[in-house]
Amino acid sequence: MLNKDQIAAEIAREQSYVDGLFSRLDREVSQAQERLAQVQLRVDPSNPDAEALVDRETEYHGLHDRIDRLNIAQLGLVFGRIDVTVDNPSLIDNPVAENVDRRYIGRMGLDDREDDYRTLLVDWRAPMARPFYLATTAQPEGVLVRRHIRTKGRTVVGVDDEVLSGELAADELREESTGGHEARLGVASESALHRALHKARTGRMASIVETIQREQDEIIRDETRGVMVVEGGPGTGKTAVALHRVAYLLYTWREQLARTGVLIIGPNRTFLDYISRVLPELGETGVVLTTVGEMFPGVVPAHSESLLAREIKGSVEMVTILDRAVKSYQSLPDSPRVVTIEGIELLIDAATIKAARTRARRARRPHNVAQPLFAEALAEQLTIQMVEKIGADPLGGKNLLGLGDRAQLHDDIQEDPVTHALVQEFWPLLHPAQVLAELVESPERIAEVAFDYDEETQSALARECGTAWTASDAALVDEIAHLIGVDEQEDSLSAWSAEFSAAEETLEGLSSSASSDLDDELDAEVLSAFDVIDASELAQRQVVSDSRSTAQRALADVQWAYGHVIIDEAQELSPMEWRMVMRRVPNRWMTIVGDTSQTSSPAGVDSWADTLAPFVSQRFKKHQLTINYRTPEEIMAVANDVLAVFAPDVVPSVSLRRSHHPVEFSSEDPLVLAQRLREQDPQRLTAVIAAESAPGVLGVEEIKGLEFDHVVVVDPVRIVEASPQGYQDLFVVLTRATQTLTIVGDLEQVLVPQK
Repeated sequence: MLNKDQIAAEIAREQSYVDGLFSRLDREVSQAQERLAQVQLRVDPSNPDAEALVDRETEYHGLHDRIDRLNIAQLGLVFGRIDVTVDNPSLIDNPVAENVDRRYIGRMGLDDREDDYRTLLVDWRAPMARPFYLATTAQPEGVLVRRHIRTKGRTVVGVDDEVLSGELAADELREESTGGHEARLGVASESALHRALHKARTGRMASIVETIQREQDEIIRDETRGVMVVEGGPGTGKTAVALHRVAYLLYTWREQLARTGVLIIGPNRTFLDYISRVLPELGETGVVLTTVGEMFPGVVPAHSESLLAREIKGSVEMVTILDRAVKSYQSLPDSPRVVTIEGIELLIDAATIKAARTRARRARRPHNVAQPLFAEALAEQLTIQMVEKIGADPLGGKNLLGLGDRAQLHDDIQEDPVTHALVQEFWPLLHPAQVLAELVESPERIAEVAFDYDEETQSALARECGTAWTASDAALVDEIAHLIGVDEQEDSLSAWSAEFSAAEETLEGLSSSASSDLDDELDAEVLSAFDVIDASELAQRQVVSDSRSTAQRALADVQWAYGHVIIDEAQELSPMEWRMVMRRVPNRWMTIVGDTSQTSSPAGVDSWADTLAPFVSQRFKKHQLTINYRTPEEIMAVANDVLAVFAPDVVPSVSLRRSHHPVEFSSEDPLVLAQRLREQDPQRLTAVIAAESAPGVLGVEEIKGLEFDHVVVVDPVRIVEASPQGYQDLFVVLTRATQTLTIVGDLEQVLVPQK
């Protein structure tokens, strides 16, 4: 154990080393900024070369990202150190004894390029850093001493040492084997972890990079390239593990994931704001964070809906209903009519349109993609009529029109405005949002496509005209987009076509104006624009390079395929939302984080196996987090009583710590209670949670994934009765507190086992 003077000396020694790291980091930032300034001046704005512009934009964004990472890494740049034995002396960069390497662990890696790239700071995600997280006195992983370095800004304010090998470690191991709550749970008894657990909450999630435990580290570094489910009760660190896994994957597979992007899906905007700082603090930016209700471009939820509507819209039965809705636009004429093409009257009846429709449907292509097939088939039907009318032999012989004549008639009919109008009438191009709006705003259309569903289902789907989107609508719009074949590339292709046409006209003008009255009748060698550039190249020069980041492009593209997807609170996703998510991750490389005991969505997950079966069968890996780091034993004892009512077979997680504050029950005004708690403990967060939100009160829907120091729960009975998943909601509410829990209302009434 170090005395006060020794601790001061060690802090001074670490300060000197940390100063050197920051000095090197400052130089790298300065060099990157100088290079950025040079890049900005490299292209002449008045005469930009297309290739140079692309190169400039690529380097520009790369430098910006690097500067961002370097600047953000300064927040707790270095937080640990290990002295570890190494079998191969050639791998030692910082020797402190024979076969012992000293490794400083931080948020990014730094090396000394002038000294043969000697490692000065190891990125926490690198394999060399892993013993920092795995080592215990029982399994030291070669680590002799682990030091936690506490900093504030650029100043070292404290150090804590753990001796993991040798005689002192043996004494500590004997001490752990005879007791110690953390030892029994298999958690390293380190002061850094305890400080983190007792630290006041700030409304922003904190990184756990300094205190990752063995079971968490195994998940973060798992090499699975398929679907991985991470389940655990409240407070087990599921979200933190998922975010640190993102950072690890981006470090390990940077080149691949930088191109395709990583998508993180959370339950609500509050939650996304809560976690938003973690990835930048870990040195990662550019990841797409969204809710499932905001995943479809242009659909922004701004309206609430009933639990029944959420359940029905989330049901996989909507696939059938939406398919019928799309096919309803592939209509037939109510009665026969006559149209005139090329001066010839042709009959348009149900049989004619149905024959064309059948041909188009047999291709099994999305609606919009199949429209040209319908147009082709319709033109063929009309050509048959026209051939019979104008090619008939008056003497009753063989039709007078040959194959060439028929082909020309077919082409003429297909290009005729009348045919175009018929195609648009009976097989129109569709927009997904418009299709859904026209469905849910029309009781008649709902009755038409949901004719075999009960009135309750039909009425739940209906809404007033002009009502804002709800969170459930995004998955439905996405399903329709899949059915009709819509993607953002249509706009870019249209823009390209326009540029190409304009370029052709420009070159034709140049060609027609070329000199043709030269004095010399001999062929003159005149170099014209159309001799050295074609329309395609000229059009390309007019197209502005897409300089958006991967994240920006991914958010705007309906068909973007992400390299990896993280779903937090995944138990809340409905079957329709799972379909939407799976379209965005065709490689099925996913980390799914959740707890079915906390499902509150009426269309949410009851079983991971059942939910994932349509997409990956049983080919998924599951991890179970078992230790509750957030919620004290006293609070979990009460919460687990509720858990036993609705999920008696679930084994609850084990709390790591005790708060020594029993759960209190009160009949006082909850807002008055909360105010008193804030006055008594102003540095900590206090929340009042009820079934529905109100001034000063958070509703159940708002607190998913969040945590507070002090929680006041209002009317447990009302929370249970407000939803079919009321018990799950109450369980979630009771487990948000890290310090104290006060319950206003009757809890005993809800502890009666469900029938």
